[in-house]
Amino acid sequence: MEPAVKPAAAATRSGVVGVLATTGTLQSAKFAALLDRFATDVRVITQPCPGLVELIETGDLTSPALRTLLQGYIDPLLSAGCDTIILGCTHYPFLKPLLAQMLPPSITLIDTGAAVARQLKRLLGERDLLAVGNPAPAQFWTSGDVCHLRNILPTLWKHPGVVRSFGS
Repeated sequence: MEPAVKPAAAATRSGVVGVLATTGTLQSAKFAALLDRFATDVRVITQPCPGLVELIETGDLTSPALRTLLQGYIDPLLSAGCDTIILGCTHYPFLKPLLAQMLPPSITLIDTGAAVARQLKRLLGERDLLAVGNPAPAQFWTSGDVCHLRNILPTLWKHPGVVRSFGS
């Protein structure tokens, strides 16, 4: 969440930022500390999103049920005047195409993925750990059902990947 709260506070024009996140994230001491540190000059509206991760993990990124659930989560943010919305869960960037259809074009979505990737690249470069040459296929590790992840991976990840269990 840290690479999202600060840019969201800077990006808002209305002074109202929405956060879509899991209940656990929103209740965490770390999240409260981030708001205290980076969002003192803006109003932050938090929206817990129970059930959203579970739908995404089934590979559902477009169904009417998902759309209805998501609409129920974004409506309060829009009604509160949010012009910037943080995607506060690693699963939620998969919903960006659907959100682009559902939200007015004036809404800015803040996704932490790019910022985290840049920071990781910087740290790996500092330690001379960056890969050179052609990258190997991505590896995905799961504590859940390997077959299920293999089946939904083409929906979530558009590149070849290897799925493994934590136990193997």
